[in-house]
Amino acid sequence: MRRIDLTNKRFSRLTVVGFAGKNKNGNAMWRCHCDCGKEVVVDGYLLRSGSTKSCGCLRRDRGREVMQTNNKLLAHRGNVSNLRQVEGTSLISVLNRRKNNHSGVAGVSFDTRSKHWVARLMVRGTLVLNHSFVRFDDAVEAREKAVDQYLGPLLAREEKRVNA
Repeated sequence: MRRIDLTNKRFSRLTVVGFAGKNKNGNAMWRCHCDCGKEVVVDGYLLRSGSTKSCGCLRRDRGREVMQTNNKLLAHRGNVSNLRQVEGTSLISVLNRRKNNHSGVAGVSFDTRSKHWVARLMVRGTLVLNHSFVRFDDAVEAREKAVDQYLGPLLAREEKRVNA
């Protein structure tokens, strides 16, 4: 199949400079110059379909714009208490229940395949608790014990720091 020459064509923030070879699925790859000054190699199909519009600067710019115009974000800007990281562990993510949690207890969920309750706890990027239980109460108890065991000293230090 003949390659569509995209040289000197413009796709949003990208201008095609030249052919850069083929990728493993056989699509033509094109070297592009971005308006921000960076050079990137992009799949020709992604250029033509509009999936790739920049080197990544467009996403960064849009993210920056959202951060400057989103009222919820602006209301909490500069409030470090929202981060609450102690020794590399985010206490917010460990202790607060996620929006998609249906059990009502942070770190406890129901596995529909095994029909068991699962208790999980991650500390500093390591899963320290990942057990399943027949009874919900047993899963909650295991989660609470793990929080005490792994985070008890951290929580005590953080509480002292906040109350000082």
